[in-house]
Formats: sequence, structure tokens, C-alpha cells
Amino acid sequence: MSTRQAALSLYRRSLKLALDWAVHRHLWRGQALYIRSLFEANRHVTDNRQKRELLAQTEKLLVRWKHPEPYVHPTAPGGSFPPLRPAHCSLSPDTLTTYAGSKYERNLPAPILDPPRQLKF
Repeated sequence: MSTRQAALSLYRRSLKLALDWAVHRHLWRGQALYIRSLFEANRHVTDNRQKRELLAQTEKLLVRWKHPEPYVHPTAPGGSFPPLRPAHCSLSPDTLTTYAGSKYERNLPAPILDPPRQLKF
């Protein structure tokens, strides 16, 4: 991976890490601007040794500031929101609340149900 790709990856990871600490976007925006200014300040560094040192320092900071319980969106896998009754799941309430499913299971098409029978009067 080139240093440019590594720096972009670190920038993105640092923004996501900041979002773990400040869940609301209006609180996060100020932190994002500060992170951007830190990366912009070192944008024109040309020495490869100094670039590697900066990347290593940033990695250490990300490890140091890692959130113990990162924010997970409720509808994401591992989130707190229960799924809407998957086709292959039984209807018992305990399985509905503990079912997580993989990304392939969540993207299954909805089951095709036969239309109700016509009532004859």
C-alpha cells in the first residue's frame, strides 16, 4: 500500500473513530474539521522516513483512542434493533430478538405468499 493510500485509510479510520465518541453529527463535525486540519498540516511532507513516522504515530493514536464500546447503528449487524421476521426464522419472540443473520441472509428476497382465497357469499 502506498503512503497516500495509507494516509487516506488512516484519515477515514480517524473520522469513524471520532464518530464513535460523538454520535451526533453536529458534535462530530467540529472534530472532523480538526482532524482534517491535522492531516492537511502534514500534506506536503516529502521525506519518506518522516511520512512513515507520521503514519506510525497516527496508528498509535488510533489504538490509544479506540472506543471500548464503539457505536453500532441499531439496524446494522450486532445492533440493538431486532430484524423484521426473516423468512427462515421461527416466530418465537426469543429467536426474533437474538437473531443477527449474515449479510447474505439479510438480503434474501421477501417470501412470495399466496394471495388469500376468495370468499364466496
